[in-house]
Amino acid sequence: MGLFDGLRRGRDVQFDSGHAATNAIELTKRRAQISLTKQGAATGHLRVNLSWRMRTSDIGGPQRESLLRHPFRALKPPEVIGHSQSVVNVDLDLGCLYELQDGTKGVVQPLGGYFGDVNTAPYVKLSGDDRFGSASGETMYINLDHRDSIKRLLVFVYIYDATPAFDRAHAIVTLYPSNGPRIEIHLDERQPQARSCAVVMIEKVKDEIIVRREAKFVYGFQAELDRLYGWGLQWGRGYKTKVER
Repeated sequence: MGLFDGLRRGRDVQFDSGHAATNAIELTKRRAQISLTKQGAATGHLRVNLSWRMRTSDIGGPQRESLLRHPFRALKPPEVIGHSQSVVNVDLDLGCLYELQDGTKGVVQPLGGYFGDVNTAPYVKLSGDDRFGSASGETMYINLDHRDSIKRLLVFVYIYDATPAFDRAHAIVTLYPSNGPRIEIHLDERQPQARSCAVVMIEKVKDEIIVRREAKFVYGFQAELDRLYGWGLQWGRGYKTKVER
């Protein structure tokens, strides 16, 4: 197992509308935020899901086939491999840095067993740790009935395996509000050396709950995300316990 950061205990809203059949909104660089309050979704449980898929053609980067040597192979789309540990061993984890209105700060993540609580502070709970990339991925719940207690939440994804693999794992983080369309953030930028990514900030701005796309890749782990966003926590190295498949 690799060594990764574990917490030492101590203007108008704009967005890209998805296809009507998908009932989804994709946050992009051009239109990066949405107000849950304005769409009547600032209450109840906000479900956050991380899922990913692998492409064998992504290993080592894309390769362009010669039209002269292989005229038909060049037109063949890259093979898409579903969640499978046999293709490449990637363990993507979902986490959340939280800051409450009373100044309390911390993290919810599988590493170290910080799974949080949805009914008491921090009002964020991770449902479990998907080690093997199952179809359901990883899911986190945020209790927006306690939105007045929440200052900001930074949802992030990191790779527990020692090998950087964002370049090979096409990940998507999807938010399912209590009302209105789901919200998607695609992590499809070519960042072969990155090990962590700040995905989305959920923040109380005046009387609104704002969801803002971040999609900032970093080469370090949670401590680097902490420094980037000024959380001020103390970090140490951490492990996961071994599990039997």
